[in-house]
Amino acid sequence: MNHLGEKAMKVVFLIAACASVLAVFLICVFLFANGLPAMGKIGPLKFLFGTEWRPTNDKFGILPMIVASIYVTAGAILIGVPIALFTSVFMARYCPKKIYKPLKSGIELMAGVPSIVYGYFGLVLLVPLIRQLFGGTGSSMLAACILLGIMILPTIIGVTESAVRSVPESYYEGSLALGATKERSIFFVMLPAAKSGILAGIVLGIGRAIGETMAVIMVAGNQPRMPKGLLQGVRTMTANIVTEMGYASGLHREALIATGVVLFVFILIINLSLSLLNRRAEYAN
Repeated sequence: MNHLGEKAMKVVFLIAACASVLAVFLICVFLFANGLPAMGKIGPLKFLFGTEWRPTNDKFGILPMIVASIYVTAGAILIGVPIALFTSVFMARYCPKKIYKPLKSGIELMAGVPSIVYGYFGLVLLVPLIRQLFGGTGSSMLAACILLGIMILPTIIGVTESAVRSVPESYYEGSLALGATKERSIFFVMLPAAKSGILAGIVLGIGRAIGETMAVIMVAGNQPRMPKGLLQGVRTMTANIVTEMGYASGLHREALIATGVVLFVFILIINLSLSLLNRRAEYAN
């Protein structure tokens, strides 16, 4: 009976794995089958490097959206990663037991808050604050960077804390025995040992930031033009798709799907970069 049970579970696990792979495959087929022909009609260079997005005039240049997505994601990472890293270290090595559970629950709750709620928070608090401090409308790239930096915190903190806790305690004790302080032992011994897990958390955070839509639409200004500064409005690739897909048709709709192809390729490049970094780390060790 035990042998039959093991075989049955193997079949269940195999089906689950195949379903996941099949889902990714079908997404790839749909995106590329519908997006690549549009690139061919518009012209790959005009589509990727064109600076004007005017569907009524058959101008489908998505360079402003590509640059805006990169800038907003980079800003979110610059804001979110240091905060997430220090929070993870605090929770793994410094946090008193009395406040660990409430803090952990609060961070997990942040991960479950809908993006539209974050967007409303940014619209009501961040946008007016930026308007008062720096002028302008407040709906800007800066607002999007700050809001996304907050939104990626629970993702990075959860993975990074687990990575730090997975490092053998002997690393820490050995460093202390050699005369290093507690802080040096953590930041120069334990964090490098947990590098692959930390990188995985950062990549997940990048994926969350670059794929976020509703919150960005509400605070970024939603203007399809080349970014001209932190206080100017921008439109990301995801915002461009959501804003216009409801009424798009023909070549316009295909161009939006092609934008999804570009976004998908961005995520693939990010994941490939993580794999290469992990391999280098393994070879170095």
